Amino acid sequence: MSLGLDCTFTRGEFTLTITAVIEPGTVVAILGPNGAGKSTLVRAIAGLHPIGTGSISINGRLVDDGAATLVPAQRRSVGVVFQDYALFPHLTVLDNVAFGPRARGAGRSGSRATALETLRLLGVGDLAGRKPGEISGGQAQRVALARALATAPDVLLLDEPLAALDVETKETVRAELQAQLESFAGCVILITHDPLDALLLADRVIVLENGIVAQDGTPAELSRRPLTDYVATLMGVTLLRGQASGGTLTLVDGGVMSIVDHELDGPALAVVRPESVTLHLTHPEGSARNVWQGTVTSLQPSHDRIRVHVDGEPGVVAAVTPEAAADMRLAKGTSVWLSLKSLDLQTFPAGAAGHVGIGARGDRG
Repeated sequence: MSLGLDCTFTRGEFTLTITAVIEPGTVVAILGPNGAGKSTLVRAIAGLHPIGTGSISINGRLVDDGAATLVPAQRRSVGVVFQDYALFPHLTVLDNVAFGPRARGAGRSGSRATALETLRLLGVGDLAGRKPGEISGGQAQRVALARALATAPDVLLLDEPLAALDVETKETVRAELQAQLESFAGCVILITHDPLDALLLADRVIVLENGIVAQDGTPAELSRRPLTDYVATLMGVTLLRGQASGGTLTLVDGGVMSIVDHELDGPALAVVRPESVTLHLTHPEGSARNVWQGTVTSLQPSHDRIRVHVDGEPGVVAAVTPEAAADMRLAKGTSVWLSLKSLDLQTFPAGAAGHVGIGARGDRG
């Protein structure tokens, strides 16, 4: 039930190249900025958009080689949950879910029995007789998932499955989705723009940028070692670039940082976690070896902390409590001092790269 991707495909003027092997029992999140090719990838795997060159295989069976072989969508063992759920408005919930098995050749009574059982497993069996226009967004998401699962697919594609839900409903449905994915034996591809979905649901994350795989690894690996500014932003950290030598990191954008790794030499990256940065109104006393000045550019509430964006050499994001922000009267334009211990500055060679092969379920971080 593995999924093999080694292909390049084009949509308009955009080209995406991806190589990955996804094993059964693995949930892989695909992240990337708008226009990165996430939804195009889903359509290619589902058989709705042909690739240009290379191959896509499902469970060892070639389904697209960019030339003579192109297995149609209805003959691929793939279930899809689209962002807008794409439920047929004129059919009942039961008949929506039964559509998949019927399209694959099952009889009417058998398809309806399978559909009803799948709806019951997802806790929405009581909705069988309703029309899509008569159910809530959270219920529609469960029905769309039931329709995808009713065909017992080898590959499950989830294209922004939580995007249409409000915040409160999203949290509930995300937890339910997590439970369902834990018991799914096949491969799961989760397309999302929300890093929280990736952190909570995925075993691995593939980040697409500029038509290529920018990084591939577990959520914990991406958080520890983001390789691009986009990945760093997704993981809520600051990524610094510079030249390491003798225990210092001379930054490309200005400033010099003290680092612990005295053996690191050459182009290097450093990760700064918001909670490791301390803000002060005056020059701080203490053991931190990295102390510099900056100006607050914005403040952003985040759970029980305030994320404070500070412009300086370097510019970083710090996390403070609402009480601390109030006591310091932090606002856009406030001048501050920043301190960061060398031990809290994670560094690694700039040439480090994530891996592309995706194995079985692993560390979610």
